[in-house]
Amino acid sequence: MTGAMRDEGCTGEGTRAVRAGLPEPVKHEPTLPGPVFAAHFHLPGEVTGPYAYGRDDNPTWTLLERAIGELEAPGRDDVETLVFASGMAAISSVLFSQLRAGDAVVLPSDGYQVLPLVGAQLRDYGIEVRTAPTGGDAQLELLDGARLLWIESPSNPGLDVCDIRRLAEAAHARGALVAVDNTLATPLGQRPLELGADFSVASGTKQLTGHGDVLLGYVTGRDAEAMAAVRRWRKIVGAISGPMEAWLAHRSIATLQLRVDRQNATALAVAEALRRRPEVSGLRYPGLSDDPAHAIASRQMRGYGCVVSFTLPTRARAERFLTALRLVEDATSFGGVRSTAERRGRWGGDAVPEGFIRMSVGAEDPADLVADVLRALDESAG
Repeated sequence: MTGAMRDEGCTGEGTRAVRAGLPEPVKHEPTLPGPVFAAHFHLPGEVTGPYAYGRDDNPTWTLLERAIGELEAPGRDDVETLVFASGMAAISSVLFSQLRAGDAVVLPSDGYQVLPLVGAQLRDYGIEVRTAPTGGDAQLELLDGARLLWIESPSNPGLDVCDIRRLAEAAHARGALVAVDNTLATPLGQRPLELGADFSVASGTKQLTGHGDVLLGYVTGRDAEAMAAVRRWRKIVGAISGPMEAWLAHRSIATLQLRVDRQNATALAVAEALRRRPEVSGLRYPGLSDDPAHAIASRQMRGYGCVVSFTLPTRARAERFLTALRLVEDATSFGGVRSTAERRGRWGGDAVPEGFIRMSVGAEDPADLVADVLRALDESAG
């Protein structure tokens, strides 16, 4: 944590987000320095100091990594954050740096659609891959002899939730490491390290940066040796963020709390409106009082996220609904200030019905967005 943050006695999420990672103030210098574009740095004599070559470190990364660390683990100096070129680069860095041939890993069977591809690659490397759904803490049954437990809570796109603390305690009792994909929750909605995880991993492409213009990932960890392996993996594969992307991400974090508060509240309003529609089935949003995950989510989350999922009766109905929307873009990804939605089955890889919709709620006026969704449902009925 920076000295400036300590001096202010920062406790509020908004204050923390606005000031996270800022350097000590210097007269006539910008409060957030611009991106440093450098492949190499002046380095006479012996190699000392933090910056030598652009694949290893960059001052712009340093400030962003400090900012994310202050959000994921406020007040702690014993955690490290590393940024990557994308969320998948961050995910891969943990899995491939911590696992060896003969190890076993437990993955969610209902997680992000690229995880099965990762699982296939791990099997090719001689690693045993076990899978179970997120809901009901089903991964508990597969922990014996595992080296790493990978949790995705809430899961994408089904929005199931598991008891992270319970799973982490059980995994550690069996000698396994625990990584949590925190993309959907963001550090403002959930802090996996406080719940017992060894790694908090996320795609910063989503709500963390929130404008749909940056590809980014990060890993925050509390074990120095494990994080050294993650750093080594980043160096080997070169999966690094560009300085401009890192600077844009840091700039965007300043509005994170404002965006999260608005988007999460509107997501709940959309979910409540959808709950009253007879053509909607399989509605999931952890913030709904009758959602199957609500009780667990309420214990471990401070916000329920900006994503709502539901199913319309047919593929054709879902496509008509998406076409009828005026304030919601038909696009993948989630977490942006402009609402998006998609028929998730068009990608393959997710075990969802043909009419399954994943909707990411943006920062539009809640009444306008709810009205647009209800109008599109009406127009798509014919």
